[in-house]
Amino acid sequence: MGFNFLTGFIPPMIFNISTLECIYLGGNNLSGHLPSTIGLGLPKLTELELFDNKLNGIFPSSITNSSLLAILDLSNNLFFGPFPNSLGHLTSLQWLDLSQNMFSEFSTPKRSFLFSLINCKYLTFLDVSFSSLNGILPASIGNLSKSLQYLYASNCKIQGNIPVEIGNLSNLISLELIGNDLIGPIPATIGRLQQLQDFGNLKVLISMDLSRNQLSGNLPNNLGDLKALTHLFLRENALEGHIPQSFGGLVSLESLDLSNNILSGVIPKSLERLFHLKFFNVSFNKLKGEIPSGGSFKNFSAQSFMGNTALCGLPRFQVPPCKSRKKSIQVQIKLVSSLVAATVLILFLVILIFKRLRKSKAKSIDEEILLSLAKWKRISYHELQHATDKFNERNLLGRGSFGSVYYGTLPGGMNVAIKVFNLQVEGVLESFDTECEVLRSFRHRNLVKIISSCCNEDFKALVLEFMPNGTLEKWLHFDRCCLNVLQRLDIMIDVASALEYLHHGNSIPIVHCDLKPSNVLLDEDMVAHVGDFGLTKILGEGESMMQTMQIATIGYMAPEYGSLGMVSTKGDVYSYGILVMETFTRRKPTDKMFTGEKSLKAWVNESLSRSGTEVVDDNLMEEEEHFIAKANCVSSVLEVALNCCTEAPKERRDMMDVAVMLKKIKHQYLKDIGN
Repeated sequence: MGFNFLTGFIPPMIFNISTLECIYLGGNNLSGHLPSTIGLGLPKLTELELFDNKLNGIFPSSITNSSLLAILDLSNNLFFGPFPNSLGHLTSLQWLDLSQNMFSEFSTPKRSFLFSLINCKYLTFLDVSFSSLNGILPASIGNLSKSLQYLYASNCKIQGNIPVEIGNLSNLISLELIGNDLIGPIPATIGRLQQLQDFGNLKVLISMDLSRNQLSGNLPNNLGDLKALTHLFLRENALEGHIPQSFGGLVSLESLDLSNNILSGVIPKSLERLFHLKFFNVSFNKLKGEIPSGGSFKNFSAQSFMGNTALCGLPRFQVPPCKSRKKSIQVQIKLVSSLVAATVLILFLVILIFKRLRKSKAKSIDEEILLSLAKWKRISYHELQHATDKFNERNLLGRGSFGSVYYGTLPGGMNVAIKVFNLQVEGVLESFDTECEVLRSFRHRNLVKIISSCCNEDFKALVLEFMPNGTLEKWLHFDRCCLNVLQRLDIMIDVASALEYLHHGNSIPIVHCDLKPSNVLLDEDMVAHVGDFGLTKILGEGESMMQTMQIATIGYMAPEYGSLGMVSTKGDVYSYGILVMETFTRRKPTDKMFTGEKSLKAWVNESLSRSGTEVVDDNLMEEEEHFIAKANCVSSVLEVALNCCTEAPKERRDMMDVAVMLKKIKHQYLKDIGN
């Protein structure tokens, strides 16, 4: 019964159904305590998922009587008290998520809650982020070497060193320890987490974030062995020494952030080989020498290198030019000798590889990795026909200005959304190219992901991630069900995060240009994803705006877009403000009630000068429970929306500020209703 807008307490008799195997009540508005005897009447329970509610109290230790429990998800609730150490007795546990609660560690720092989990030999996923863990990361975490794939313990006040035993977690895919009190060096044993023989099963470290700690020492050379690593974030530590040349071996890397450390030496030229690198930041270190200009460095801006006073390079990096030096005869001889030696070595390797290829038809592991990362498999037209039952109307999800979107199932069983472009529409080819470029080059948890494509002279389609809960427009205007305050606020935070990434998360700003409810899609967990990048504009380096002849959707366009065709990130901010107002009032900007001088913005502004709640969707305020908290929350949100919609673009806040403000409003709202 997840995501059904349920309120009140969970009936205690549910916990006495002895045959029950799964309790799934996540994504509701449930409150109250859980019974202290919760595990005594559930001997067959394997899944308990209560995430995204308002449950509180101390989590009962009796849950250990449900010895078959494999999945326990209590995330985003209001549970408090000590972490339940008894969970270590649940030896069948595979998924444990206690994040975003008010658990605290009452034991000594040297005896952490994490010690209690060493017997959970099947534990695959562990998330205790945003809690007061206070303890250390125990060496015994390495005992989970055969199971643990995801370890998230950010903002937990974890102290001490990262144990070298973390290198035993040979199946680890993602490691996040952001915002703790970790000290000492990064263990060189992390370089073991490559497991290339298992790459086809994704049993390999792909993402590591150790930012905002107190880590020191040099960067381990063997981090460069992590061939499948896509994201490496080590910002805001006290790391020193040189950036290893071996980092040029991180062939899959897409994001690298080493900013705000004490790194010295030069930026290795070997990093020019990282062809997938989209985000790079080494600002505020003590680096010197020439900034590389080849490979992905062609796309980076001065912001990636600021705060390093001894760097030199091209003018666009806003650093002094490098001084030219006359090469001596000896240097030239050495250079020629090196080139000759390198040429001989390359010829020798080519001959050796050629012979080996003739003896075996199997490709090497490195080749498979490079090929799989260089491109994704295109899907044929006939496969798409089969997936959509020949593009049957019953599989039609919706139509837009540039084409239609169908639901389909690929041969492997994956459900997808297939966007078929209407090649008869003017400008559709430019739209297809733009959408391909954005979806291929930029990735974020709140952007719709591209799976594959199908492209020939007569047919163009994109295969996208399927969103089971449809569009925000559907939930606001067509469905009988209604989103509550917290769900709407979470969706707006998700959209703000996506725009923050597009505007500020890359070396060049991306402007969506067509933000509206029908382009906000909701996945099975009601997480929002921004889609439809057909009108998107990628600003050039140093550009803050550009002009276009394309027309976006009436009602959501910023004034400067509609009158002058001027596109900028501030235009997206305006559209976002209108989107927020529509989400909380359930009134479209094109509603027939808005005529003449009366607009959605003016209507909301006038209301906030009085009570502030008269324009709010009736469904949000009909219940008296937490009425004042809801009224304060919605009024604060609408004030942010109005600030986004000022006439002068310069007076609008940027999306970084907006995202922070909305998160603060959410925190205050949860605090108010928790009281």
